[in-house]
Amino acid sequence: MRIKGVEIENFRLLRDVAIGLEERTTLIVGRNNSGKTSIAELFRRLLSDKSPSFRIEDFSLGCHECFWTAFEAFRAGQSASDVIALLPSIKVVVDIAYDVDSPDLGPLSDCIVDLDPNCTDARLILTFGPRATAPGTLFADIAVGDDAATNRLNLFRVLGSHLAGAYAASLEAVDPNDQTNRKSLEPKTLTALIRGGFINAQRGLDDDTHRERDVLGKVVEVLFQSALTDPVDPEKRTTAEQLKAAVEQIQGDLHAGFNAKLTSLLPTFDLFGYPGLADPGLVTETSFDVDKLLNDHTKVRYVGVNGMTLPESYNGLGVRNLVYMLLQLLRFFREYQATPASAGVHLIFIEEPEAHLHPQMQEVFIRQLDQIISAFVAQLNENRPWPVQFVVSTHSPHMANEARFESMRYFLSVPDGDGMRRSVVKDLRKGMGGAPEPDREFLHQYLTLTRCDLFFADKAVLVEGTSERILLPAMIRKTDGVAAGQPQLGSQYLTIMEVGGAYAHRFFDLLSFLELRTLIITDIDAVKPNDSGKRVAVPVAEGVFTSNGCLKAWFGNDISPTALLAKAEPDKTSGLRRVAFQIPEVDGGPCGRSFEDAFILANPARFPLADGDQAIAAYTLAGDQKKSAFALEHAIEQSDWNVPRYIAEGLRWLARGNPAPVEPAPAIAVEIAADTAGVAVNVAEVG
Repeated sequence: MRIKGVEIENFRLLRDVAIGLEERTTLIVGRNNSGKTSIAELFRRLLSDKSPSFRIEDFSLGCHECFWTAFEAFRAGQSASDVIALLPSIKVVVDIAYDVDSPDLGPLSDCIVDLDPNCTDARLILTFGPRATAPGTLFADIAVGDDAATNRLNLFRVLGSHLAGAYAASLEAVDPNDQTNRKSLEPKTLTALIRGGFINAQRGLDDDTHRERDVLGKVVEVLFQSALTDPVDPEKRTTAEQLKAAVEQIQGDLHAGFNAKLTSLLPTFDLFGYPGLADPGLVTETSFDVDKLLNDHTKVRYVGVNGMTLPESYNGLGVRNLVYMLLQLLRFFREYQATPASAGVHLIFIEEPEAHLHPQMQEVFIRQLDQIISAFVAQLNENRPWPVQFVVSTHSPHMANEARFESMRYFLSVPDGDGMRRSVVKDLRKGMGGAPEPDREFLHQYLTLTRCDLFFADKAVLVEGTSERILLPAMIRKTDGVAAGQPQLGSQYLTIMEVGGAYAHRFFDLLSFLELRTLIITDIDAVKPNDSGKRVAVPVAEGVFTSNGCLKAWFGNDISPTALLAKAEPDKTSGLRRVAFQIPEVDGGPCGRSFEDAFILANPARFPLADGDQAIAAYTLAGDQKKSAFALEHAIEQSDWNVPRYIAEGLRWLARGNPAPVEPAPAIAVEIAADTAGVAVNVAEVG
C-alpha cells in the first residue's frame, strides 16, 4: 500500500496542484517561497490527532475574491445555498494504491467503494468547507457603509474569528472511476490509514538549550516505550522492564525515608491560631514518573576520556544534526512498530536535511535512506516491511544531483494576477518522459558529476568552456555597470554551467520544462571542407559551415557562418532561451571564431595586432593562448578590458524581461488590542 499522488486546492501557494509521490523517496526542489514548505504543513494539519482545521491565512490569496463575492451575494439577499456555492474550500485528494491480493487491507477496506475488479486505487477527499449555517455565521455583525474599500477591509478583519464556527472538515471515499459514487467517513479515518512523521527544518540543536534536551529526551522516551512492547526482541523487553522496576524501587525508598523526613518539616495548623480548625494531617509524596524521568532528565551525551562524558553541544552541528535525524527515523519506526493496529502507510517529511551537513554527507544521506530502512526492517522487525514513504524538501544541489529525475518534483512560483503568486508543481517523471533516453541519461550523469543549481536558480547561463566560466562574473559586473537604471543581473540568483558547444542543446528540454530563462553562450566554430572532404577549423570569413552542435540544433545542420551573422535578436531567441555567438564589434567589422579571438578583437588597445586582416591576426594570436591562463590573467590581474559585444548583448537580454521575482522581507502587521488587563500586541506575518 502506498500513496500514489495528492491533489491540493486553495491552501496557501498551493492553489491547484497535483503531486505524484514515489514508492520510497520523493525529492521536492525549487526556489525560495515556491510552496515547498506548504506541503509539509498541510499534512501536519491533516495527520494530527485533532480534526483538521485551518485559518483564514491558510486560504490562497486568490480565494479572497470568493469570500468578497459571497459577502455581496449575502447582502443582496440571495439564498443560503447560493452563497455557500460561492464560498471557497480547501480540498485535498489522496490516491492510495493497494494490492488486491493482500489478505488484510486494514482501515483501507472502508475506503474502497468501487466494484471494478481491475481498479487497485482508493481515493479519499478531505474538504475544509462551509457548513450549512456558514453565511450567517461568517457575515454576521459586519459593518457596512457606502465605501466598498472600507467594507472589504471590515469583512477580512473579522473573517478570521468567524471561520472556525462557519467551516468544518469532512472526509469522503470516492470511486476513482465514478465521482458520483461517494461514501462519508469520519475525518479520523485519515490518521488511522496514514501515519505522519515530521523532521522540521528548524531543529533546535544549535546550543545546549532546554528545547534540545526535550527533543532528545522525547526520542529516548519513545524508544523505551516501544521496547516494553517489542514483538521481536525479548531482550529489549526485559531491559525496559528492568528499567521500570529500578525506578519503582527508587520510588519505594523515597516514600519510606525521604518523604517521612520531609513531612516533619511541615507545620501543624495549630500554629496559625484558628480555633476549631482540625489538623488535616498533611504529608509529602515525591514520585518518579519513568516517562517524565526520560523526557525531562535524560540527556544524550558523547563518550569522552577519563570517565568523563561530553554534552551534546560539544559536537559539531553537522554531526549533531545527522544523529538527531537518524534517532528520529528510529523513533518513527519504533512508534509504528509498537502501534497495535498500524496504519497502512507511514508518510515522513524531512525538511532541509542539508542543514550543517557538508556536501558529501548530504549526498550520502539521500543515497542511504533506503539502506537505513532496510536495516531497520531486517534487524528490528524480522523482515516484516515498514510501508514508509519519504518526502524530502531541499535547497541543496548536492542532494538534487544525487537523486534521479524521476524522483524530483520541481516547485515553481508563478504570477496569479493582481500581484499574487501561486505554485506550479513540475513532475520530472512525467515532464521529462518525452525526452530521448540518451539525453535523459546524459543529463542525469552530468548533474551527478557537477554541482548544479538549475533547480534553485532564477536564471541560468550555459557557457562553452573554462574561459567564459572564469570571466563571466567579471563580465556581468561590467555589463551591469554600464546599464544604470536597468535590471541588474548581479542582484539576481544566477547559475553558470559549463557544458561545451556540443552538449548545450541536450539541456533544451530540461530548461523548457523548468521554465528557466537561460542564455547560452557558445562559439560560431566556422569550418570548411579541405581537399579530402574533412571539415577543418578556419576563420569566420572563410567558413562554409559551423561545427557547433548547439547552433546546428538551433538553426539547422547546414547553416553557414555568413547566415549566422545575418541573424537578428528574434532569431536568436526561442521562448525563455537565447543563444549568443560571436558577432563583429562594429557592423561590418572582423568577427572572432571563438571566445579568445572575440575577446582580443573587443580589446584592440590591449592586443595590438599587425596591419592586415584583423580577424586572421586575432585567430592566430588566440591559438597561442592557454585558455585557463588567459582567463585567470584577465579575471585577477587585468581588469581594464571590454566585454565582447555578443556576450554583452546576451547578458542584457538575460537581465531584462521576465526579471526574477525579488522576495521582500515579510511585511509585519502589528495589532494592538487594549483590555482591562493591559495591552496585548499581536504580531503577524502578512502574505
